[in-house]
Amino acid sequence: MRFRPCIDIHNGKVKQIVGGSLKDAGDQARENYVSEQDAAFYASLYRETNLRGGHVILLNPKSSPYFEDTRKQALKALKAFPGGLQIGGGVCPDNAQQYLDAGASHVIITSYVFRDGRLCWENLEKMKSEVGKEHLVLDLSCRKKDDAYYIVTDRWQKFTDVEVTPEKLRELGNHCDEFLIHAVDVEGKANGIEKNLAELLAEYGEKPVTYAGGVGSMEDIRLLDIYGQGLLDVTVGSALDLFGGVIPFDELKKLDKMPGMIKN
Repeated sequence: MRFRPCIDIHNGKVKQIVGGSLKDAGDQARENYVSEQDAAFYASLYRETNLRGGHVILLNPKSSPYFEDTRKQALKALKAFPGGLQIGGGVCPDNAQQYLDAGASHVIITSYVFRDGRLCWENLEKMKSEVGKEHLVLDLSCRKKDDAYYIVTDRWQKFTDVEVTPEKLRELGNHCDEFLIHAVDVEGKANGIEKNLAELLAEYGEKPVTYAGGVGSMEDIRLLDIYGQGLLDVTVGSALDLFGGVIPFDELKKLDKMPGMIKN
């Protein structure tokens, strides 16, 4: 297990929000933490500790009056840690290469590929052709419905008809380099992980998978390592001390150097 840091940007500021509370109307979200530091500050910190593979997420739609401020913050982060961060939020063939040129190692996509509630293979092929699958991360963030996990798009507001299963991950894994999966129902609540989702993701075990959502303590990280069979990376937002939480950043940055973390 590796720790993958994050920089979530909303209304031009680095924030931690409750994932399910995000609304495009009025650019609203329930906030857990609003940083006084800019995105470059966090990117520089991650660079100094050599924490690669973290993600920068733009949480405003392009139609938002805050979008340009949010985008500027994201570009500052990429400049501060060239080659060390992935970026997502409104990524499409028109802008993907610009983000890679600005320093992103990968682009993260969801909404462009899942259109009108369905998986659009044509759009996925366009993205893969534009940047190469070695630079592509699929965000399969999901919410539970009818005892199954379904991919949600448009900043986690719209359900698709695509269920997250090991078989679907194998199918999509032929078209990307990694997966990022937020458990949206617990995202930002720091109140425990989605154990069933972790077990499901562990059944896949081929490409790197980063789990996000509900981590509130080092015990939650231990449980994620157990239910994920040591195959999942983890990102921590609201619970991290950098964002007002209780989990020490100095502990997490050593995570992949902790042998035998799983203890029964």
